Amino acid sequence: MPDSAQEGGPELSAQDGVGIPDALQRLWTPHRLAYVQKPAGDDEPSGCPFCRLPELDDVSALILARGESVYAVLNLYPYNPGHLMVVPYRHVPDYTELTDEETVELARFTQRAMTVVRKVSSAHGFNVGMNQGVIAGAGIAAHLHQHVVPRWGGDANFMPVIGHTKVLPQLLAETRELLSTAW
Repeated sequence: MPDSAQEGGPELSAQDGVGIPDALQRLWTPHRLAYVQKPAGDDEPSGCPFCRLPELDDVSALILARGESVYAVLNLYPYNPGHLMVVPYRHVPDYTELTDEETVELARFTQRAMTVVRKVSSAHGFNVGMNQGVIAGAGIAAHLHQHVVPRWGGDANFMPVIGHTKVLPQLLAETRELLSTAW
């Protein structure tokens, strides 16, 4: 008898298309469900997490620093420790729509972010950029944000390549404390 039937669940067979083995390993991350199920209206400021974050305190929001027109915030689902984003306060989807002042401050915050991350964690390099539009991979396309991802030699080891799992050696609260203090 299948385990699900023993536990009172439905009995499923291979013809149902469920339970057929494949080559993929599963890493269950139920904490990401809230991120995946973004509220309807994320294209409007009222539903946008990047518009809501500045309303919270810096520690709760993982905000590292605030400027006049942009702020720096840790990525809630980082590729590497110290993965942060520089985000304009204004709800704007496209880089070409930034004002000159926003563009300059976004660039300066990006430079400062790289300086701070190098100081705190001796990053060997960085991936810096933004995905413009859903088709380009933007998870929240309606509100522009620039990623700053620190890189180290060997940081893409067998875990993400073969195990499809990223190992992060530091908690977000600890990373935030180090970077915000150094900022």
